[in-house]
Amino acid sequence: MIPSVNAAGSRTIGLLAYLYGPGTHEEHTDPHLVASFDGMSPDPGRDPDVTFEDLQQLLDQPVQALPEHARPAKHVWHTSVRATADDRILSDEEWGEIARRIVAATGIDPGDGQPGCRWAAVRHADDHIHIIATLVCEDGSRPDDFRSGKRAQAECRLIEKELGLHQVAPGDGTAAQRPTSAERHKAERQGRERTAREELRETVRRSVAGAQSEGEFFDRLAAAGLLVRKRVAPSGDLLGYKVALPDDRNKKGEPVFYPGARLAPDLSLPRIRERWTTTVPLSLDGEGVTADAPLRSVPGPASARRSATTAAWQAVLVFDDGDDGVISAHIAAAGEVLDALAKTSAAHTRKQLGEAASAFERASRSHVRAARGHDRALRQAARDLVHGGPALGRGEDGASTAMLIDMAFFLVTAAAAWHGRKEHAQQAAAALQAAEHLRAAYQAAAGHPMAVLHQRGRLLPPALQRRQAAVLREAVPELAEQVLAEAGWPALASTLADAEAAGHEPAELLVQATERRELDTASSVSDVLVWRLRRLAGLPADASAMPLHSSSTTDLPSLSHTNNPTDIRQDSRNRARGH
Repeated sequence: MIPSVNAAGSRTIGLLAYLYGPGTHEEHTDPHLVASFDGMSPDPGRDPDVTFEDLQQLLDQPVQALPEHARPAKHVWHTSVRATADDRILSDEEWGEIARRIVAATGIDPGDGQPGCRWAAVRHADDHIHIIATLVCEDGSRPDDFRSGKRAQAECRLIEKELGLHQVAPGDGTAAQRPTSAERHKAERQGRERTAREELRETVRRSVAGAQSEGEFFDRLAAAGLLVRKRVAPSGDLLGYKVALPDDRNKKGEPVFYPGARLAPDLSLPRIRERWTTTVPLSLDGEGVTADAPLRSVPGPASARRSATTAAWQAVLVFDDGDDGVISAHIAAAGEVLDALAKTSAAHTRKQLGEAASAFERASRSHVRAARGHDRALRQAARDLVHGGPALGRGEDGASTAMLIDMAFFLVTAAAAWHGRKEHAQQAAAALQAAEHLRAAYQAAAGHPMAVLHQRGRLLPPALQRRQAAVLREAVPELAEQVLAEAGWPALASTLADAEAAGHEPAELLVQATERRELDTASSVSDVLVWRLRRLAGLPADASAMPLHSSSTTDLPSLSHTNNPTDIRQDSRNRARGH
């Protein structure tokens, strides 16, 4: 249940005309009162002898009783209270009780003998009501409606539990501003799937992903087709910016501009600048870095995806022992990687990746301030993806996309767990939603490359298949039987054989791949190990051009004679952060 308290207005009659009117698209049905301050206010929706003016005069009476100089200029308080899409349809009686609880909780009409304002609750749809009140109490005083929005939110959380409705995660003030009803109706009239605010927010977010300077950021906005206005101080310093869609105009035919901060809190110019102006003393590998240092270029989309996979792997490690500010920075930068990946991926994965990026946008902001600069590797990865260009849906481009999505899933899942521990309910829910979209995108991206690997594994000589199964049992006995029973085992067997043919020790790679966190969230452990091993061993993500293996090496050496598993694990621990 979502309350939305609006800024105070000045015309009671104007708001009543809208609430009882047909709506901009004839969407209002059967407007009528469900409750009022006295329980017997005239209802122009059900009584043909009652006019809007009758109800307006009744509500405004305490305002009009004051001397003209004492009347508040903005005296109309208004909130909507909306049920979620999966809630049952509530009765008029239930909505009436909800209205009474909301006005009491917000201080509009506290009850218990305290002075209250006059108010009325109008229902013109199944899923919501509007409450209109005039901000002068019966005794001429002003109500205590300070922070009425937060008080309404808290009361709605209690109402949800008591009525068995969908429980909305409590907010913390870091969410992007929702589109207004006027913006939604305008989008419907124009045939847009989303409002201008939502389109602009996504475009600005994708334009800032991996950008390293103001110039590059504004060039990207212009290249995306947005109208851009900059706010410049008399000194010549740039103070801010606002953007508009070329075809989104007001009644005067002028473009409707939105400042970055009105799109999302982290899209204001000062917050964007933090991404490339922060210096940190050390990077993860111990080398000093400066966030505005020149960044390298990337030859192509497949290489960009492999380097991004490595950056995501390193970021997952930060969740083990990083401080909150560093983790928050990595979560914000992970959002940039998702934006860049959605922008540059092939058509069959683009929709789900776009949904994942949009969902994760809410998870990228919290009250834990990001320690910018520590997220350099992920921001570099986002830049690489953008400059690497669009990826094909096949070959190494397609397979490396599946590899990156697989790792991004674990990064997003780690972010959800961290938010959960911090009791960031909305952010945790958003990250889990993004993870589900990534899971769907992975299924679309991994189908062909995994089929190739599966077929290669099925064609391995029996002796070589047994060899790889023995390697698995010796190196990771705790996972071996589960992996061997999975449908993806042949693909992993093929990858182990590929790694061995390339001169790697498969057992050592397995230990490195399975020591890391988050395997318990994988729907297929063998799939996860395939991509981790192919990355660690530097193998092509797309194996379709690789030669098939022969049975020339059929003798299985004893791992206990060649490499002690305990030693392998210790060696891999010492080197894991370098891969």
